[in-house]
Amino acid sequence: MNAPHEHSCCDHAVATTTGPAPLPAADAGVLILRIDKMDCPTEESLIRKKLQGMTGVDSLDFNLMQRRLTVRHRLDDPASIIAAVAALDMEPVIENTAAQPSGQTQPADAPPPNSRKKWWLLGLGAMAAVLAEVVTWTTGTDKSWPVFILALFAIAVSGTGTYRKGWIALRNFNLNINALMAIAVTGAVLIGQWPEAAMVMVLFTLAEMIEALSLDRARNAIRGLMEMTPDKANVLQPDGGWKEMDAATIAVGMTARVSPGERIPLDGELTKGQSFVNQAPITGESMPVSKSIGDKVFAGTINETGSFEYRVTAAQTDSTLSRIIRAVEDAQGSRAPTQRFVDSFAKVYTPIVFLLALGIAIVPPLAFGLPWLPWIYKALVLLVIACPCALVISTPVTVVSGLAAAARSGILIKGGVYLEEGRKLKSLALDKTGTITQGKPVLTDLVALSGQQQDGLTLAATLAARSDHPVSTAVSAHWKSKAETTALDEVHDFEAITGRGVKGRIDDQWYYLGNHRLVEELGICNAATEAALNKIEAEGKTAVIVCSETTPLTVIGVADTVRETSRAAIAELHALGIRTVMLTGDNELTAKAIAKNVGIDDARGNLLPEDKLAVISEELAKHGTVGMVGDGINDAPALAKSSIGFAMGAAGTDTALETADVALMDDDLRKIPQFIRLSIKASGVLKQNIFIALAIKAVFLVLALMGVATLWMAVFADMGASLIVVFNGLRLLRHGRTV
Repeated sequence: MNAPHEHSCCDHAVATTTGPAPLPAADAGVLILRIDKMDCPTEESLIRKKLQGMTGVDSLDFNLMQRRLTVRHRLDDPASIIAAVAALDMEPVIENTAAQPSGQTQPADAPPPNSRKKWWLLGLGAMAAVLAEVVTWTTGTDKSWPVFILALFAIAVSGTGTYRKGWIALRNFNLNINALMAIAVTGAVLIGQWPEAAMVMVLFTLAEMIEALSLDRARNAIRGLMEMTPDKANVLQPDGGWKEMDAATIAVGMTARVSPGERIPLDGELTKGQSFVNQAPITGESMPVSKSIGDKVFAGTINETGSFEYRVTAAQTDSTLSRIIRAVEDAQGSRAPTQRFVDSFAKVYTPIVFLLALGIAIVPPLAFGLPWLPWIYKALVLLVIACPCALVISTPVTVVSGLAAAARSGILIKGGVYLEEGRKLKSLALDKTGTITQGKPVLTDLVALSGQQQDGLTLAATLAARSDHPVSTAVSAHWKSKAETTALDEVHDFEAITGRGVKGRIDDQWYYLGNHRLVEELGICNAATEAALNKIEAEGKTAVIVCSETTPLTVIGVADTVRETSRAAIAELHALGIRTVMLTGDNELTAKAIAKNVGIDDARGNLLPEDKLAVISEELAKHGTVGMVGDGINDAPALAKSSIGFAMGAAGTDTALETADVALMDDDLRKIPQFIRLSIKASGVLKQNIFIALAIKAVFLVLALMGVATLWMAVFADMGASLIVVFNGLRLLRHGRTV
């Protein structure tokens, strides 16, 4: 196992002392770099500014999730591009993907951005910062040596990376958030506001690490998807024998064989045999689907019952699952994170203040012969007043308070940007299985055609006990809940009828438990039976029947039931003005029935992952910010492409959880309107904090220019503004359970 990775100067050796090697001819005009230190939009902006003006550079394509930069250029040798990136302490590594031979492994996974050591250092820094505040409160002074030592220790262990990045940014004439933070903390230290400087640095570092961690989780989601398909497949050979081959080497048109319980390695079309296939990982269908000759199967799905052979219709790199992986990568890579206000503001605010202070310090003495010291003092007062501590600290305090309030209510939000964006939602797409419904089929209907209901149920349970099909499981569970002490009869000669159901002898008589097709093939489907079956199927449920060789006995309806909280959640969403749409892989009839039941505005059925993605990106996004709620791997592309992706936490797959931006920890859809109300409240507090900080500074800037303000007044204004915005941001914590 590799040692934990740290983003520090001492941990990285220079990649080469002789300069980077030129790329092979196959990559001429395109340079692909993996940049392990490129974890957030701030670093992207720094690299972009460095490269955009370079001669011969045509375009830059950033993928933060993969930490990859693609540069299209007109240079004979891209060494100057690599050197420019390396000068930013980014240490690029060439990925010559276009020239890789077939079957060669991809470059090693990028190291994690936040090692355990870095978290420990942040924890020590936070403890020191809090301790500095405690000493200040208990002693009544923030100028004591213990406070100074604790504050410097907190800044040193948590802010070294920020100072290094800030210095690189300043050296490249880029006043980004790291430069702004370095200046703010340094200014606070110089004027003696040591506890505040320490706390600001700790909070900023925490926010940066959370952002880097969210990107790393997205990378893990991709790796999880790749592991879904088997590496090997059993393939028919020209001599008629079977041989296990690497899935990556299998060509379209070859014949593969899959046994019960195995995952299907490649997309294909059945040529021999029958089975039930669990397609939930791809289509999201709640029930296994019957497959016979001519039907399609997908890589990554699970063969439930019989063995079958199928013709491969897509290579491993072009399977449905591979397209899902590419869709997740593209959606994550193309999503441009909202640039933080403080970073944008610093591009204008900080240079203006610096130039203004410089002008105040030198113009009057040089141009008018006025004394130097009074005007330098006024310039220092202006810089202290303009110190953006209040602005810098207001955003993380407010966001962290909002995130803590949400977590206390069972809502996990993966970054402040999603907390701010939630109030803008205009439409919300929802998966059906495991999201609106429970994801577990249950018995809903029991219609006696001959004899007593309990007799038919007992016969059905007797046969179902020998089967692991989801319908049989639902029947068995219902029987146990109604007749826990009743013993079932012995079943002899039990047999599964592929695509139809099961049969067995009970008390020397044959009984069957199967679908509509089975009872028709037995020739005993009378008018009453047909009516009962059609009624249940029209309601979007799965209908099965228990019968003897000559008589239909009982029709049973099985369905994935709606969650108790779904109707209330949809009503709350409508009250907030949000349009709701159901996107599901289940049939259209089931989709419409469930949507009508819970009050959803629109429903779309028979959708594959790429279809869900198309609805999100091409239709719903046109009307404004769109959210997606899901729990399955098939939802991952839509979750990634939506403005905000919501994962049903407890029931969600790892991929859905990692790809989504918000996880509902207790699978309660009512948490979504709660999240939106919290977002509205947090946005209001952020605006208040920005207004308060700027208003206070504007007043004292005028006083400084008039010569009325003193350095002590400047300190008071800066500290006062910081305290006000901090306490205002902390108000969100009180509303964690009531929003």
